[in-house]
Amino acid sequence: MSRRPTPRPPRSAFITAEGRQRLEQEYQRLWSVERPKLAREVGEAAALGDRSENAEYIYGKRRLREIDARVHFLGKRLDYVYQVKALIPGERFVMATDEGPFPMETTYSWEDTDGGGTKMSLRNRGRPSGFSRITAPLLAGAMRRANRKDLRRLKAVLEG
Repeated sequence: MSRRPTPRPPRSAFITAEGRQRLEQEYQRLWSVERPKLAREVGEAAALGDRSENAEYIYGKRRLREIDARVHFLGKRLDYVYQVKALIPGERFVMATDEGPFPMETTYSWEDTDGGGTKMSLRNRGRPSGFSRITAPLLAGAMRRANRKDLRRLKAVLEG
């Protein structure tokens, strides 16, 4: 028996507008409603005295940790997902990210060639901010590598 875990398929970094909205709503609900309410309840339970035998305190703290972990995950996930803006199969695919250090929109377009092949065009438009604005000219190589990685992932999704 092998001790190595079974490899999981790569997670998609693409999301629809509706999927992004659901994740943002969950993030806001957890951070703005559930966590403050639970923090107040845990504070009240802690004020009652002996915390080692106080179930409300113990399980409230556990739930706070669970909420914090989920909020952390959602925050990272929302920063680095591409929202699918347009998809015309075999013709055009547009995706964008609005968060992170370098928000941008990427457009892939395909057209048939005379030799029976397919010509693909790639266009990136971005608006660097902060430190990214200063380092943008130096990041061209990193952008090319990221584009190649996106193309491999897109190929797997389209052919998969």
